[in-house]
Amino acid sequence: MSEQYVVGVDYGTLSGRAVVVRVSDGAELASATHAYPHAVVDRELPGTGEVLPPDWALQVPSDYVDVLRTAVPAAVRDSGVDPADVIGIATDFTACTMVPTTADGTPLCELPEFADRKHAFVKLWKHHAAQPHADRINALAHQRGEAWLPRYGGLISSEWEFAKGLQLLEEDPEVYAAMDHWVEAADWIVWQLCGEYVRNACTAGYKGIRQDGGYPSRDYLAALNPEFAGFVEDKLDHRIGELGERAGGLTPQAAQWTGLPEGIAVAVGNVDAHVTAPAAQAIEPGQMVAIMGTSTCHVMNGETLAEVPGMCGVVEGGITAGRYGYEAGQSGVGDIFGWFVDTSVPPAYVQAAGERGISVHQLLTELAAQHEVGEHGLVALDWHNGNRSVLVDAELSGVVLGQTLATRPEDTYRALLEATAFGTRTIIEAFEGSGVPVTELVVAGGLLKNQFLMQLYSDICRRPLSTIDSEQGPALGSAIHAAVAAGAHADVPAASRAMGKVLRGVYTPDDERADRYDVLFAEYKRLHDFFGRGEGQPGGGNDVLHRLRALRRDAAARRAGGAPTTSTPVAPEVEAPAIEEQSDVLGM
Repeated sequence: MSEQYVVGVDYGTLSGRAVVVRVSDGAELASATHAYPHAVVDRELPGTGEVLPPDWALQVPSDYVDVLRTAVPAAVRDSGVDPADVIGIATDFTACTMVPTTADGTPLCELPEFADRKHAFVKLWKHHAAQPHADRINALAHQRGEAWLPRYGGLISSEWEFAKGLQLLEEDPEVYAAMDHWVEAADWIVWQLCGEYVRNACTAGYKGIRQDGGYPSRDYLAALNPEFAGFVEDKLDHRIGELGERAGGLTPQAAQWTGLPEGIAVAVGNVDAHVTAPAAQAIEPGQMVAIMGTSTCHVMNGETLAEVPGMCGVVEGGITAGRYGYEAGQSGVGDIFGWFVDTSVPPAYVQAAGERGISVHQLLTELAAQHEVGEHGLVALDWHNGNRSVLVDAELSGVVLGQTLATRPEDTYRALLEATAFGTRTIIEAFEGSGVPVTELVVAGGLLKNQFLMQLYSDICRRPLSTIDSEQGPALGSAIHAAVAAGAHADVPAASRAMGKVLRGVYTPDDERADRYDVLFAEYKRLHDFFGRGEGQPGGGNDVLHRLRALRRDAAARRAGGAPTTSTPVAPEVEAPAIEEQSDVLGM
């Protein structure tokens, strides 16, 4: 019998990546990447010139189809594999990324009557403009004692399906009325591949508030807004597909796009983080997988159901069947490092890195690594893109404390590296404090290339740190699910054992450094509660970050409306240089 192959496609924030994988042993034979032409739409709506408000992040769905047209055929061609030997394809996506569509799956932004309406476009995971709607969802759920709320750590995120859906209803009811389906992008792309709309169990559970077979009640939704009462049955609810299940067969059109055989298995969609756990052979209880790129998502299986404060959710079968899948995360990690390099590094550093043929990230890491723990005299909060866990508050922003005129760029850079590790430790402690032990940290994603950062995480979290042995963890995880959907392996755990790749215990904590990091972490925790929990909350102290965000929004509204904020003469408009978005896999 000839070898069989599958294709895994990972849809990230800025690009889609396809990898061709051998079913028998998980060997990755070739990969190809296609960058989205429209990237992240957060400044100006395409074709209209409309300036988007703060905290908006949109995408163009045709960019996703272009990945199937370009990256998949390129990967298959480069692999040398006969397309006839490919038996399945599977995809994963960033979440929660939402597409408003008609009954046949056409995105509303592709209809002429809605091409100039921002709410008709895809709302990317990092769209945080629905925070006021999330606040109302949470307040009402607490007031009513909704049983599903503790399954999400007590707070629903502005990134998720219901908050974004409520924003759509209240800010553009015409688009909401025209929408037949509110579709996770993970499911929309599967729909394009096989012609079947199947709602995957992972996003439905974690991002769609589906627990124990049901969603929030019609009565609860009506209390939010009477026009929102039918949101579930009218816009959201659909057949659920379990992870690793076959959603359908590849359509003739999708076969033409990809160059793959018509009718091969198309697996139910999945989320980039959750699908990485089997790729890293980390699906046993206690193995926390941190997928570290622009942001970090933490996923792990547990034997029992527990309520963890600030977690993103716990879903039965959310990662693999028969276990409770837990999720937490950090909204900004690699994005924070990239922001600092793009905005805060003197030209002399850029020149020095260029002369050595290395990146500025590498130069700053080398310089930071020469210092002792605490030598920079700084502590930072990693909230430059809000806080996903454990505070679940997109309105928070970054803080760096302790800077002096002697502070160097590498000092601040190291403080930001440490802050993200402190954020991960905060998440780990929340899990352990709720009876969900974390025995091993397994890292995937582009940031694992930075060995100093990995050792820093091991020291700060006081855990052995393993690493996935693949540069395309989510795509490999999708390939594993494709093999199961095609019947080549009995289930996801069996496919993980055969096809997954991991290097165990690559980093171990140094006790002396860990002791010193404990001192810094104690300061981080004080700041975390002081600025994050706010006035009147246990440990809280000051809501200044929320007030600053409100001032920013007010100023942006005044500028957009042409109203001057002061009587001072206004200088001529000068366009700021564009800052290039960091990729999901941020090479260090």
